[in-house]
Amino acid sequence: MKIAQVAPLMESVPPRLYGGTERIVSYVTEELVEQGHDVTLFASGDSLTRARLVPCTTKALRLSDVKDPIPAHLIMLDEVRRLASSFDVLHFHVDMLHYPVIRDFASRTVTTLHGRLDLPDMHPLYSVFSDAPLVSISDNQRKPMPPVNWAGRIHHGLPQDLLKPLAARCGDYLAFLGRISPEKRPDRAIEIAARSGRELRIAAKIDKVDRDYWREDIEPLLRRHANVRYIGEIGDAEKAEFLGNASALLFPIDWAEPFGLVMIEAMACGTPVIAWNCGSVPEVVDPGVTGFVVDSIEEAVSAVSLIGNLDRRRIREVFDQRFTAARMARDYVAIYRRLLDTRQPVELSAAE
Repeated sequence: MKIAQVAPLMESVPPRLYGGTERIVSYVTEELVEQGHDVTLFASGDSLTRARLVPCTTKALRLSDVKDPIPAHLIMLDEVRRLASSFDVLHFHVDMLHYPVIRDFASRTVTTLHGRLDLPDMHPLYSVFSDAPLVSISDNQRKPMPPVNWAGRIHHGLPQDLLKPLAARCGDYLAFLGRISPEKRPDRAIEIAARSGRELRIAAKIDKVDRDYWREDIEPLLRRHANVRYIGEIGDAEKAEFLGNASALLFPIDWAEPFGLVMIEAMACGTPVIAWNCGSVPEVVDPGVTGFVVDSIEEAVSAVSLIGNLDRRRIREVFDQRFTAARMARDYVAIYRRLLDTRQPVELSAAE
C-alpha cells in the first residue's frame, strides 16, 4: 500500500527531545515500512526515517527563527495536494489546517487527532468538515465532539525494543516526566513526594508560555523541598534509565489528557504508574496491575505505599500485549483498508 504520513513541522520526526505527536508519527511510519508498505513522510528536513522523506522545511520550526508556523504548513499542504494522486491513503497529523485542501479526496484520508477536543471552536469546525475520517487516540477524547466521521480509536504504541526494564535497578525515587505546565500538575507530584517521604525527580520541558508558572509556582516549591530534584528535559536515550530506576511514575494531571504517552513509556520499563482519574488514564492504567488510578493526594500517597506489591515483569507483559508500535500500525492499516473498501464504510457516530 502507498501511504503518505503528514507530520507537523514544529519538531523533527522523531523529535530530538520533547514532542509527543512527532514521536508517534515516527513510530507509525517506521513500523509501516517494517511491515512492507511504501511510505512517504512529509516532515521537516532534519527528520530521520526509512520512508521516503519529502522535506518541507530545512529543519524543525522550533529550532529556527520562524515566528509564525502557519505559512510553512500551508506550503507543505500544497505539496501534499499536488502529490495526492500518488498515494492510496494519506494520513494527517496536523490537526485541522488540511481540511479545505482534502475536500476532493477526503475519502482516502485519515486524520489522527492528537490534541484536546473540548475547546468551543471545535464544534463549528467539525460541523463544516464532518466528512473527514477521524481517528481518536482514546475513547475519552471523543466525548466533547459533535457527530463526526469516526474511522476508529487507536491507542498509541511504542517500538517494542525502544525502552526495556533494567537488569538491575539502582534507584528508589518517584519520577515526573514530560512538561512543566499547570494542567500537568507538577505541584501535586511534589506534594505527593513530600507527604510520602520519598525523593522526586522531575525531568520536564518548560515552554515559553509556562516560564512564569515555573518561576512563580514550581521553582519556589523546589527550594522548599530538599527531596525534589529538577533534572531538565531528557530524550529517549535517557528515559530507560530515568524511568527504569524509578519506583513509580507520577502522572497527576488536571485536564482531559487525550492519551498520555509517558504512561506507556513507564510501563515499557516495568515501572508502575500512579495517575489521576482524568482523560484517558482509566483506559491506559490497569489498577492493581500496571499502577493505580487515584482521585486525591491522599489516595496517591496511599498508592505510593502499595507500589512494591506490583510485579514489574507483569507490567512489561501488559505493555507488550497492548501498547506496541506493531499493534498500532496494524490497527491503522486495518482502517486504511476499510476506507478503501466501499463495502465496509467507516464508523459514523456521535460523540460518546
